[in-house]
Amino acid sequence: MPSVKLDPIDRKILAELQADGRMTNVELSRRVGISAPPCLRRVRTLEETGFIEGYHARVNGRGLGFEVQVFAMVSLTSQAEAVLSAFEARARSWPLVRECHMLNGEIDFILKCVAPDLSTFQSFLTEELTAADHVASVKTSLVIRCAKDEPGVPFEIVEERAAMED
Repeated sequence: MPSVKLDPIDRKILAELQADGRMTNVELSRRVGISAPPCLRRVRTLEETGFIEGYHARVNGRGLGFEVQVFAMVSLTSQAEAVLSAFEARARSWPLVRECHMLNGEIDFILKCVAPDLSTFQSFLTEELTAADHVASVKTSLVIRCAKDEPGVPFEIVEERAAMED
């Protein structure tokens, strides 16, 4: 990410698009207080510089039949870069794995997984995940319910930090 200093309008554009990525450029420009053409130029610049990584719809997984969500804590036999990179590549290939994060501490990776049912996840766990090269152990936790699922970053804090820098 380039070290670009965002002005208040850029930050407002990001906050508005994070809250509603489907709004029109005209609506966005109205909300941030500039005309549509410069607003569109700013959005394109934010995309090109990587501040906006993409757009997507938040899909109701349960509504589509994915009743099971599990966090899997994975420990590997080695923390050599080749082993870590190979595991990351393998995790990217598994459709049930929706997120993969390398951690420090006792666990090497935490995976967020979804499945239509427990038996599908169990098959993935025993046939794919625990059988993968260099996996020493896997501990799983089944999600009972989600109390908060907020994408992106808290723009209140972004604005607080920006005010302190000015």
